[in-house]
Amino acid sequence: MSILADLKTPCLLLDEGKMRANQDRMMQRVKSRSCNLRPHLKTLKSISAARYVLGGTDSPITVSTLKEAQEFGRAGFKDILYAVAITPQKLDQVVALRREGIDLKLLIESEEMADAIANKSNETGEIIPAFIEIDVDGHRAGIAIDQTDRLIDIAQRLEQGGSLHGVLAHAGGSYALSDEKLICEAALNEATKTVKMANVLRAAGFDCRHVSVGSTPTALADIDVEGVTEIRAGVYLFFDLVQAGVGVCRQENIAISVLTTVNGWNDQKKQIFVDAGWMALSRDRGTANQATDQYFGLVCDIDGNIMPDLVVVETSQEHGIITTRPGFGQDIQAETPHLPIGTQLRILPNHACATATQHETYHVLNAEGQLAQAWTRFRGW
Repeated sequence: MSILADLKTPCLLLDEGKMRANQDRMMQRVKSRSCNLRPHLKTLKSISAARYVLGGTDSPITVSTLKEAQEFGRAGFKDILYAVAITPQKLDQVVALRREGIDLKLLIESEEMADAIANKSNETGEIIPAFIEIDVDGHRAGIAIDQTDRLIDIAQRLEQGGSLHGVLAHAGGSYALSDEKLICEAALNEATKTVKMANVLRAAGFDCRHVSVGSTPTALADIDVEGVTEIRAGVYLFFDLVQAGVGVCRQENIAISVLTTVNGWNDQKKQIFVDAGWMALSRDRGTANQATDQYFGLVCDIDGNIMPDLVVVETSQEHGIITTRPGFGQDIQAETPHLPIGTQLRILPNHACATATQHETYHVLNAEGQLAQAWTRFRGW
């Protein structure tokens, strides 16, 4: 009988050996680029997991919610960057967290928020440091490279009460790539443009000491640009099918999976039914535009061995439907295997962040594949 047989499904499995190897790989890359790592813990959302993989609480970290800032800050992680554009309604909580001794830094991309932070700092006497976001690839938000006057204006507004901590960029466009050369070009573009904007601020008289860049694909790129002080990345700890499709990891490097159980079968349609629907897997379809569509997840056997071209093709709230990948077997005979009811399977996620957040616990597997412990996750904003 499998060591996982007693787990109630669906549930989230975490292979600590794979996670450790992924962390070691990132650390080697960051050291080769002569800067610091500020890991993004929005995927992890677990104090125990963070302490394990980072070796304690001394590491600077990145978060995406104030809930994360609060939980990690109160657990001992003090150097925290909240890397989502802040809104005025959240500033009172920011001040409260800073007064607890948490060195919480913010991200801004507008004149309005620079004014709001300066006003809140003056009102409370709590100086709030902030990064200004730079738009390096048109992916989402930030100050465009040709908006240098606007950049300086935002910095001036911020320093009326707050504190300019640095500039920051996220090369989110890299997620649409799948060629190593193009990813390196994206990483060079991200780094050089962000350093350039830092130099614009310095030339204008601002003390811009911190230059923060990062996305998992560009963080792992084999480049080095002088002037970058830190790299942010998060999903690299787990990886997922999107990252495998981008080409920055192999499917075998993916550290999390959803354990599920076969609970039905449709002989006519050659469909396997399992008890993991979108409530367990998420509805993320991040591989849909990649060369290989993984639908709602790639299927593995109970030991984590990938079952090639067996995918979750449909989900409802608590049901998943598994078949051989549509289009597969046109040149060769291929059929969905008949798996008895009660068979346990693992599903590799499209997007680790989206899948992990559906669950409250990591069931941790050690290097021998044994259930070692359970790590609690937290959720909310």
